[in-house]
Amino acid sequence: MPHIFPFSEFWWFYGIFSVIVGVVLYLSLRLFHRDPESVTASKAAKSALSWFALALLFNLFLYYFTGWRLHQHPELVAAHGAPPEQIAYSTALEFLSGYLVEKALAVDNLFVFIVIFRFFSIPAQFQHRVLFYGLFGAIVLRAIFISIGSFVMSIHIVVVLFGLFLMYQGFSVLRGKDPEIDPEKNAVLRLLNRYLPVSRTLDGQNFFTVENGKRFVTPLFVALILIEITDIMFAFDSVPAIFGLTNEPLVVFTSNIFAVIDLRALYFLLAAFIHKFHFLNVGLAFVLIFIGSKMSFLDSYFGGKFPTQLSLLIVVALILGSIVFSLFKPPKEQPGEE
Repeated sequence: MPHIFPFSEFWWFYGIFSVIVGVVLYLSLRLFHRDPESVTASKAAKSALSWFALALLFNLFLYYFTGWRLHQHPELVAAHGAPPEQIAYSTALEFLSGYLVEKALAVDNLFVFIVIFRFFSIPAQFQHRVLFYGLFGAIVLRAIFISIGSFVMSIHIVVVLFGLFLMYQGFSVLRGKDPEIDPEKNAVLRLLNRYLPVSRTLDGQNFFTVENGKRFVTPLFVALILIEITDIMFAFDSVPAIFGLTNEPLVVFTSNIFAVIDLRALYFLLAAFIHKFHFLNVGLAFVLIFIGSKMSFLDSYFGGKFPTQLSLLIVVALILGSIVFSLFKPPKEQPGEE
C-alpha cells in the first residue's frame, strides 16, 4: 500500500517540523531554564500538559492535512480502498496510538534516569540540563532509527520478525527478565574512565572543567552519555512498536518526537512517586505482546490491517488498567525498605 506522505515529496515537512521543535527547545532552555534550578511538580505538570495539548492540536492538523492530500490525489484513495474522511480519521488515530504507546514505553526510561542521577549524585537543579541535551540526541537518534525502519519495515518477513521480537521482549518482562542498566557494570562507563579524564567532582552545570591546567569531563557529561545509550536501547522496542501500528513514516516520526519531547517534564512529575506504579511494567509487557502479535499474524488475519480503533482501545485499556491496579493494590513494604 503506497504511503500517503512519501519522504521524497515531504522531506520539507520533516525539515520544518524538526526546526520548529529545535527552536522551541532552545528557547525553553535559554528563556525559562537559563539558571540551574529544581523543577517543581507544578511546573513539570504545566509543561507536560502544554506539550500534550500541542500534540492534540498537531493531530487535528494531521487529520485535515491528510484529507487535503487525499482529495488532491484520488489514486491514493483508490489504493487504500476507503473514503478520504475515513482514511484521514484512521491516520489521526494511528498518530494518537503511536503517541500513547511511545509515551508509555518511555516511562521505563524514567526508572533508569533515576538510577543514573543517583549513582553520580547529580543534584536536582542540574538534572534538567542533562535531560535537555539528552533530548536533542534522542531526536537525532530516533530520526535515524525511523529512516532505517521505514525501509526495512516494507519487507514483510522483517515485520514478522520484529513482531516476534516484541512478543519475546514482552514475555521476558512478564518472566521478570526485564533488563536493568547498572552504571557500575556499564561498558561505556568503563570505556570513558579508561580513555577520558573524568573529574571526581561537579563544576556547576558544566559538562567540562579544568583542573590543574588539564581538561576533564564532569560526572554530568558521563550521565548524559549513559542517558543517550539508554535511549538507544529502548528505541529498539519503541520504534518497531509504532511501526506495528502504522506504516506511515511521517506519523511514526511526529508521534515519536511528541512523545519524547516532554519526557523531561514527565520525569520530574513522576520521579517522586513512580515506584507506586509497580504493575506498569506488566501493562507495558502486554502492550508489546499485543503489538508484536499484530505485526506477526493479526494484521494478516484481519485482511492486512487490524482495526485502528480497536488497537487504540486495547493499548489504552492495558496501560490504564495497570496503573489503576497498581493504585488499588499497593506494593508490600519489605523490612528495612525506605
